[in-house]
Amino acid sequence: MDLPLIAPMLATPGTLPPAGQDMRWAYETKQDGQRAVVYLPGDGSVLLRARSGEDITAAYPELRALGGILGTTAAVLDGEVLVLDEQGRGDFQLLQSRMGLARSPGKAARRADQAPAHLVLFDVMLLRDDLTGQRYARRRKALESLALDGPFWSTPAALVGHGEQALRATRENGLEGLVRKRLDSVYEPGVRSRSWVKIRNMRTADVIVGGWVPGKGRLSGLPGAVLVGQRDAGRLRYVGSVGTGWSEAERLELARLLRAAETGRCPFDSLPRAAEARWVLPRLVGEVRYSTRTRAGLLRQPSWLRLRPDLAPEDSAADLP
Repeated sequence: MDLPLIAPMLATPGTLPPAGQDMRWAYETKQDGQRAVVYLPGDGSVLLRARSGEDITAAYPELRALGGILGTTAAVLDGEVLVLDEQGRGDFQLLQSRMGLARSPGKAARRADQAPAHLVLFDVMLLRDDLTGQRYARRRKALESLALDGPFWSTPAALVGHGEQALRATRENGLEGLVRKRLDSVYEPGVRSRSWVKIRNMRTADVIVGGWVPGKGRLSGLPGAVLVGQRDAGRLRYVGSVGTGWSEAERLELARLLRAAETGRCPFDSLPRAAEARWVLPRLVGEVRYSTRTRAGLLRQPSWLRLRPDLAPEDSAADLP
């Protein structure tokens, strides 16, 4: 059977709904992986396409067994490819060692032994017939009826209502957050829809500014990003580059403070990979928001919140792994 290509539906950033609307939504754990649309034509084969449409099947040889899992029943499924850490959580750094290997089957097979992939399934767009026009609740019931749980794939439960409790549980377990999906919504291929809303668990940290990178274009002469660190056993450990979160006035004030603190010496214990970096004395403390940390301790998706003139640089040693 020739299956139609279906672009994945995308979620918009947001928050929990008003309490009175809670039961109109299903809540799924937000996964930190590579989006994959799974095509099962019913002839024993399987095709995985990334969000870009690229064929990534060969990058994940352990998922080939999915081809025969539904027999001759044709299906198109939506999911996310993960590599799990010791706690069973998706680890994007581990996954990066698996991505981009579709044209290197030998290397993909070796990496599959070292860091096996796991496919989390959360929607079905075709099951014999096109289901994209059906409500989420009906599609979800169809997906769960397939009982797709195996050594390298699973169908985690979706919770109807109780969003606040679900979000708290993800936060307590160190997970990225939730995706809430309206029960009566249809599947909108390729659309970033308000019927799906992603809710991230964001953390905050106090950091020391140790350098900056000049901006481009209209930001010429101003900081495009600041390089930040935290104290660790008396050293200033680099934890990332922050390039968003300022108003125009805040960026101008930050530029003034950075120029006053200029130095020719990198203050971090190891030299960050940052072209055109300019160093400053490590005396400015700021507060940033971020989602998670990498295994190396770098902040993921950091955004500037505010300067902290009330804090001394020695106060920035917080939650380093």
